[in-house]
Amino acid sequence: MDTSTSYLGMSIKNPIIVGSSGLSGTVEGVRRLAENGAGAVVLKSLFQEEINLESDKVIRDTKAADASVKYFDYDGRKNPIEFYGYKVREDNLNRYTTLIRESKAAVDIPVIASINCYSDSLEWIAFARELERAGADALELNMFFPPTQFSQGRKDKEELYFKIIEKILGVVTIPVVLKISHYFTDLGPMIQKLSRTGVHGLVLFNRFFSPGVDIKKVEVVPSYLFSTPSEMALSLRWIAIMAEKVDCSLVASTGVHDGEGVVKQILAGADVVQVVSTLYKNGVKHLGVMIEELETWMGSKGIQTIADFRGRLSQEKSSDPSVYERAQFMKYYADKKRLTVR
Repeated sequence: MDTSTSYLGMSIKNPIIVGSSGLSGTVEGVRRLAENGAGAVVLKSLFQEEINLESDKVIRDTKAADASVKYFDYDGRKNPIEFYGYKVREDNLNRYTTLIRESKAAVDIPVIASINCYSDSLEWIAFARELERAGADALELNMFFPPTQFSQGRKDKEELYFKIIEKILGVVTIPVVLKISHYFTDLGPMIQKLSRTGVHGLVLFNRFFSPGVDIKKVEVVPSYLFSTPSEMALSLRWIAIMAEKVDCSLVASTGVHDGEGVVKQILAGADVVQVVSTLYKNGVKHLGVMIEELETWMGSKGIQTIADFRGRLSQEKSSDPSVYERAQFMKYYADKKRLTVR
């Protein structure tokens, strides 16, 4: 069996890509992922929000220590004397470009840079250019605008996606991938529109921090840090629906924990899959297990290449396309006479 495939115009040895996480935040981490079989690696994201918060803190602390110090906003609206916030951004960018260069030198698989952004400020456009110059094989834009931002309407949030994409595509020549959430009113049409902007791939979907409640301490705590296999249902459904309806590659993310999950997503129409949680749970050597499970399944079905079964169960090729659109359990099970009352 040949598990190699093509992604973003690059040949990769298998369709399992390690997503952005702490696992890919160091050169040694990237090297371990490559040694254990990753088809490609997305580096830990450069977070716009995190850097801005750090920058703001430096400026506040500097001003508090010496009220005579003058400072200015990044866009230069105030006369510059010293710009402490800029130094924070520059340091973060330098560390990230160093990570790209050293990772590229250490491994022979594609290294994909990642920016987690929430605005179309010019500095982030400049960042994208620098990541390309550092040698990144592609750029993943991880964008999300919380539905809890009540001051911003749906239309404004959606338009921002297109503005950022247009600006990024105007300054880089490497493939650009967009990672999105499922929080859209018209998810299908929005995915299709985004695929026609010129991006080379769409990752379905983001997974977010989930707050929990500790009833003993009566406080909010982090919870559900890692995905579970059942969470794959959402992306599987939309990969299958959108396969052959978009003008770019589709990447399945969240809930893929084993080789079986990889097979399911490719059958639905995914070009490649991203994994993270399962590697935290089982260790990076689990990549080899997943690849072996993929090969074993292909062998059992007499399938020689990934292309031979990609999209075989997509909505476009399904004998029952409506199964991906049904919303009610009762209707489906009643139709199939599978409902049993005990």
